[in-house]
Parts: sequence; structure tokens; C-alpha cells
Amino acid sequence: MKTKFLSLLAILLGLLIIIFPVIGVIGVSDLIGLSVLVISIYLLLVGVSVIDYNKSGAIIDIILGMILLFLSFCLIFNPALLGFLAEITLYLAGIMLIIVGVVSLINNRHSRYAFYIGISGVVLGLLYIIIGTYVANPIILGTLIGIWLLISGVLNLLDS
Repeated sequence: MKTKFLSLLAILLGLLIIIFPVIGVIGVSDLIGLSVLVISIYLLLVGVSVIDYNKSGAIIDIILGMILLFLSFCLIFNPALLGFLAEITLYLAGIMLIIVGVVSLINNRHSRYAFYIGISGVVLGLLYIIIGTYVANPIILGTLIGIWLLISGVLNLLDS
């Protein structure tokens, strides 16, 4: 009974987020912001508690805690930052895949499948960059969240 209710709730929320996609981005951004806030509080407390016997580690914990505290407030109060962070991450991953693909093409000339490995790295890197361009748009990001909720709700409903 509970799984059917949760599945129907996921389907309903998925449809709602597909209709109003920015709501999904705001919710996810707030949840991620709250989790980063908890991590920052933990790091600040650890940094303060170990400062007596490990000054360098404590300073690193405190600095990292303050950076994460700032990031958490930015994520909570500015949901568009989530799209920007996702875009930057996909761009960096795409650039790294392209570099690895080119290096594989250059270094593995004697391997039987080196050409395909290198080409697949370059193609997937370009695909990451293209996807990163669209993920920055909160409407597309929210729609993806809604589609995921819809699919997970339907699959859970079929499973029970």
C-alpha cells in the first residue's frame, strides 16, 4: 500500500514539475544547499575542536567549512547556481574526455582498438559539452527532474 501511494505521489510530482519545471530546480537546489550547510557546520566544528593539537588540519577544515557555508547559502537563496555548477562540471568533464581521447589516439597506435577508444573519448567529450549547454537552463533541468520522478514512479508502480 505504501509503495503504491509513493509511486502515485512520484508520478503526480513528476507531472507537476514537468508542467512547472522551475519548482523542481528550486527544491533540489534547496535540498543540496541544506546538505552542504550540514557538512559546513560539521567541518567548522571539527576545525575548532582539533585546533589545539592539529593546527594545519584545523585551519584547512575551518577554511573549507567557511567556503561550503558560503556555497550552501548561495544554493539555498539562488537556485540558478545549481544549473551553473552542473554546467561547469559537465564542461570540465567534456574537456577532460576530449583530452583523454586525443592522448589515446596518439599514444596507443599499436593497439587494435585504440582508434575507436580515442574517437569515443572525443565524441563523448563533445556530447558532454553539448549537454552542459542545455543543463544550465533551469527549465530543462527541472524538466529532467520531473521526467526522472515520473519514470521512477511508474517503474515502482509496475514493480509492486
